[in-house]
Amino acid sequence: MIKGITFVHAIPSGSDFDQLAGLFSALGFEPGKGWQDATGRGAAFLAPIGNLEIVTGRPPAVPPLLIETTQLDHIHAAIHQWMLLSYRSEEIAARLSAPELTHWNARLFTVKLGEDLTLGFWQSENPLHNQPIAIEGDLSAAGMSFAVITTRWNTVITDRLLQGSLDALHRSGASKHDIQIIRVPGAWEIPSAARAIAESGKVDAIITLGCLLRGETAHYEAIYNEVARGIGQSQQETGVPHAFGVLTCETLEQALDRAGLKAGNKGFEAAIAAIEMVSIHRKLAPKESQQD
Repeated sequence: MIKGITFVHAIPSGSDFDQLAGLFSALGFEPGKGWQDATGRGAAFLAPIGNLEIVTGRPPAVPPLLIETTQLDHIHAAIHQWMLLSYRSEEIAARLSAPELTHWNARLFTVKLGEDLTLGFWQSENPLHNQPIAIEGDLSAAGMSFAVITTRWNTVITDRLLQGSLDALHRSGASKHDIQIIRVPGAWEIPSAARAIAESGKVDAIITLGCLLRGETAHYEAIYNEVARGIGQSQQETGVPHAFGVLTCETLEQALDRAGLKAGNKGFEAAIAAIEMVSIHRKLAPKESQQD
C-alpha cells in the first residue's frame, strides 16, 4: 500500500534554499529529516496531505510548487510579516501578489523568492473540498416527536430553557402536537420521567432541562452525578436520544447567562442536538426499517 509521496524540487541557489526553508519554518511546516554532504544539502517539510499532479501539453499557468491552505488570508498576512524582515516595501509589492479568484473555483496568490523560485498558495472556494465524508444529522424536525422534561424548581431558569427549546423545535419544523412537555419537581426526578417516556415509545427524542445551583443543598455533586448517570443510562438502554440541558452553576447569575442572557440558551442548544440525533438515528437504521 502507498503510504506517502515526496516531490524532490531542486532550488537554484543556496540563498534561495535558505529563503524557502525560512519561509516554511515560519509558516509552521513540520520538519522532516534533512541531510547535508559535500555535494549539497536537503531539507524535508511535511504536510498532512500531499498531491502529485502530472500534465502533458500546455502546462497550467500556476507555479510548479502549490501549497493548499485553509486560511489563505491569514497565510498571506503571515508571509507579508515574514518578508518585512528581509525586503523593502516596494520589493514585497513586486514579489507578493494579492489573493485572486481563479477560473478553477479557488483563490490564489504567489510569492517570488528568487528568479526561478515562485510558490503558489491557494484555497478552494468549495467548503466541502477535501473534507472527509461523514454521516451527519439534518436540522429539520418535521415529522419528529419530542418530549421536553423540565422542572418546577428554579423555574426562573428552567422556564427560559424551556422557551429556548420550544423556539428551536418550532423554528426547525416541529408541530405543536408532536411536542410533549413534562414537568417534574426537581432535577432528581428527571431521569425517572425520561426513562418512562423513553420506554413508552411515543417520542423520537427527549430533551432534559433543569438547573442545579451550588449552595442550595449539601448534596450538590451527588445529585448532579446521579442525574447525569440516570439520563445517560436511560439513553443507552432504551436507544432513544436524550439531549442534556441540565445546568450546573455556581451562582444564579451564571445560570441566567446560560439561559439566554449572555452565553446563549442551553435549552435551544439541547433541542438542536436532539433534532440532529433523531436524524442520525434514522440514517443509521437498517434499510428494512427505513422502508417500513
